Amino acid sequence: MKIQMNMVSIRLSTILIYGIGLIMQAGCVTVGPDYVPQEISLAESWQTELSGGLSIIRPTVEEMKNWWERLSDPVLNELIGIALERNLDIRDAQSRLRQSRAQRAIARSDLFPLSDGSGSASRSGNHDDTGSLQENNSFSLGFDASWEIDIFGGTRRAIEAADAGVLSAREHLLNTQISIIAEVARTYIEVRTLQSRLNTSLKNLALLRETSDLTAIRVMAGLDDDLARQQAMYNFESTKAQIPSLRISLREAQNSLTVLLGKKPGELGALIESTGTIPFLPETVTIGIPADTIRQRPDVRKAEYELIAQTARVGVATSDLYPRLSLNGSLGLAASESGSLFKSESGSYNYGLHFSWPIFHAGAIRQNIEVQSALQEQALIDYEATILAAFEEVENVLMAYGQEQQRYRALEKAVRAARIAADLAQNQYNSGLVDFSNLLDTQRSLNSYEDQLVQSQGELIYNFIRLFKALGGSWQISVNKTGPSTGDISTAAFDHHEILEGEKP
Repeated sequence: MKIQMNMVSIRLSTILIYGIGLIMQAGCVTVGPDYVPQEISLAESWQTELSGGLSIIRPTVEEMKNWWERLSDPVLNELIGIALERNLDIRDAQSRLRQSRAQRAIARSDLFPLSDGSGSASRSGNHDDTGSLQENNSFSLGFDASWEIDIFGGTRRAIEAADAGVLSAREHLLNTQISIIAEVARTYIEVRTLQSRLNTSLKNLALLRETSDLTAIRVMAGLDDDLARQQAMYNFESTKAQIPSLRISLREAQNSLTVLLGKKPGELGALIESTGTIPFLPETVTIGIPADTIRQRPDVRKAEYELIAQTARVGVATSDLYPRLSLNGSLGLAASESGSLFKSESGSYNYGLHFSWPIFHAGAIRQNIEVQSALQEQALIDYEATILAAFEEVENVLMAYGQEQQRYRALEKAVRAARIAADLAQNQYNSGLVDFSNLLDTQRSLNSYEDQLVQSQGELIYNFIRLFKALGGSWQISVNKTGPSTGDISTAAFDHHEILEGEKP
């Protein structure tokens, strides 16, 4: 009964101490600066004049999600699916997100009491003056608890930083996914472009062989001189010399694509080695206003979360200037016999408060605050630089998107005219109305324009890919409808509770 009363007393005392701690913690203050969302005035339209089917209408999530499917290429869809599952950069970013969530859990653990249990059992012996062996047994059990009260918010600031770290890691994962999707699509278009260029060169090479053979016949018949034959030959051989470099570039692009998918070169086989066509560009694309685009870019959100985290770290450093108060308690049992361990006379306990306050640290604490404040300023500069880089990227691709379409249309006309000119020159040469140099010039021009046209077609799709990457890729996190309005691009108002709690990315 006596030991039960002692245990009840200990429990009541412990509850009282923790109750005092809770009351004190409820009245705590949080030192250091609070994060203030950055307000940046944004224009209602883009500086570049939209053309080529671009519209400032705000795209829906459905339009942005899986944007690559608008190219209607099932092979590309399959490749991107493989990349999202196997790409090593994406897997690394997923691991970093899991790491940041674990670090957040560690930071949160500092809010709660810590307790440790201990126990021992030992036997010792020694000989007395008579030579007899004296043996002693020792048994003990112990329980220690401590709780540092977060009076000035250092722990809470550390949790704020950890929360922002999780969100920053999440945005890093999204940004990595967007970058890999764009890189897979770009490399796939490069493969298809090189395949088309190679096919065009082989087709032109066959025509040049016919011309070279015809010229040799005409020379043998005395209708042409050896100069025409040599010209026909070097025109044929110079075109033939381009084919190996195209094949080298094609193999390199195929290998790059395979590695992006987390596989070894050659493992994809016919999926990328079989010849395919370059996809066609959609007729219209909606891009929205600048504020929409900036809010959707994960690199911008990531930069802001890093700024939020560093702002909280200033508070962590500031809290070191203030006193620390902790509650400590212990309960112990000790006896020389195991049967006596749980008797009332074997018990002991103590509890109390521990207080500490840094008085003289040679300015180290304030210098650490200065260090963290400077890092906060650097994070703000990085955030602003990320926004400027985002605008630059979008404006550049908007210009390229429309201008390349104009270039493509001009090249289409040039190819049609070059084909007609080549046919006319061939007929006139066969009739003896023009010399071989005219035919040679038209064939060279046709080969050049056809190759440029294929490259331009690939560049059109590449600009389409660049555009969606610049717009923030697949919009996987919705904007809070009550969140930032135009002109305020802060992401701090977004609800990321599920992300912090560890939802599957």
